[in-house]
Amino acid sequence: MTPADPPKIRSGEKVALVLGAGGARGLAQIGVIEALQARDMDIVAIAGSSSGALVGGLHASGKLPEYRDWLLSMDRRTMLRLLDPGFGRSALFEGTRLIAALREIAGSPKIEDLSIDFTAVAVDVLRQREVWLREGDMWDAIRASFAIPGLFTPHMIHGRALVDGGLLAPLPIAATRLSDAHRLIAVDMHGWPQRPPGEPAEQGAPSGPTPRSWLTAWMHTRATDASAEAARTRLGFTDLMARSLDTMQAQIARVQLALDPPELVVRIPRDACQFYEFWRAKELIDIGRKEADKALDAAGY
Repeated sequence: MTPADPPKIRSGEKVALVLGAGGARGLAQIGVIEALQARDMDIVAIAGSSSGALVGGLHASGKLPEYRDWLLSMDRRTMLRLLDPGFGRSALFEGTRLIAALREIAGSPKIEDLSIDFTAVAVDVLRQREVWLREGDMWDAIRASFAIPGLFTPHMIHGRALVDGGLLAPLPIAATRLSDAHRLIAVDMHGWPQRPPGEPAEQGAPSGPTPRSWLTAWMHTRATDASAEAARTRLGFTDLMARSLDTMQAQIARVQLALDPPELVVRIPRDACQFYEFWRAKELIDIGRKEADKALDAAGY
């Protein structure tokens, strides 16, 4: 016997949305939400980790269009000025300046007052437990959820040191099961790459100095022999950290999808951008819309 096809999602039906962790790739989830709205999908619940929590919280608060416009107005230099160095702390950046800018866009809503059920997923790094943040200040929850170890300092909530939810739940499917949604749509940040391994990135990428160059200069210890220097040039510290985190998250996400499969998965190519390239918002939003439309068309929605 062949398994029955999963029930299809109808226009206007209540759906829960799971938004995955993926650094700047998470901006593609703006395009996914726009594609779902264009098909009259009623998003009644959102759970997100890391950048997925950021996009999900802004949509739940009704401020995603304002965030999108703000992103599209930003260039690389302006974006980098939002990163306040965490001198003497446990990570490169504090995140205070970034959160202050986001509060100017969306205010300071309480999660329990949002029109859409919202869960930001973080990790209690001392107790090694997944934490679902479903009440209190929305920006406190989001700040905890995107606290990538080594990049952003842990965020303290109720005496707990919370870090990036993607460490244990890069695709927090279980956190949506509390909702009354009829169907579940997940956005996986680890889809098949757009380019074969080793092929150079697209020529249209912004030119000039990148965070890779100045972060690498800041964090690197110089190699002492030619072979080590060549290896460092091929894969710098920030690239190694990002690829290591991506590898871990991709494997955990595959397990989560296998254990609790949603009705629909939208997959964002894992090579859509580097994890820090938030200034490529327009391109990433377009990718998200395209991938969502492709997945929805293939499923006959």
